[in-house]
Amino acid sequence: MNEAKFKVLLYLDESQFAYFGVIYSAILMVNIPNMHLTVVRLKESNNGSMESENNWLNSGPIYQNLDWMQDVMDIFKSRAVDVHHQVIYCNPNIPDTVEALLEYVRKKSIELIVIGTGELRTIKGLIFGSLASSLQDRSPIPVLMVKSLPQDLLDIYRSKPILKIVQK
Repeated sequence: MNEAKFKVLLYLDESQFAYFGVIYSAILMVNIPNMHLTVVRLKESNNGSMESENNWLNSGPIYQNLDWMQDVMDIFKSRAVDVHHQVIYCNPNIPDTVEALLEYVRKKSIELIVIGTGELRTIKGLIFGSLASSLQDRSPIPVLMVKSLPQDLLDIYRSKPILKIVQK
């Protein structure tokens, strides 16, 4: 009998904080054998929300300047059948982006959203909020906001990719 898939959405953008979400998603994949990961990127469109799927696993590292990200990509490649990439086209403002993501979540029965995020350091961020906080406020499912990972975990990972969570 097949085990039900635990469906996770990883929101990926070009920010420096996104890679924390990528690493955390790889850790989850190692520790949750029935996990199905959909990596979602957004593209600007003024024609409403549309979707397209492509294979990003063989297109090279997500972040060219991070050599150790290849190890994370190898984890995704080893579970390639459980990793998909989705491009959602929508207006780039926060409310439309949140609505497009939540529409996709509902349609695909996603159970968890993972998003890397930074702190609100600008006046604009304080006034208008962030995509991560808006998504968390409106989402009917849990949103895991990965603000950073402990430096000791990153140092261990960079020296030897150990992603299995060890219980104490």
